[in-house]
Amino acid sequence: MQPVKPVKKRLVTCPQCQSVSEYSVENRFRPFCSERCKLIDLGLWADEGYRIPQPIEPDDFLEE
Repeated sequence: MQPVKPVKKRLVTCPQCQSVSEYSVENRFRPFCSERCKLIDLGLWADEGYRIPQPIEPDDFLEE
């Protein structure tokens, strides 16, 4: 029987506040550190805070 290797914790930076949090099943807000940061990000999406800086032109699409 082989010994079980300990699992390393995967730490990530919260996209909202830049604090370090664990990326695991136990962190239900992942990749965010908290519900607050998750809701702030959701609000930015809802208010169209994330936008493409210029209009998309027909030439921007690849033709197959």
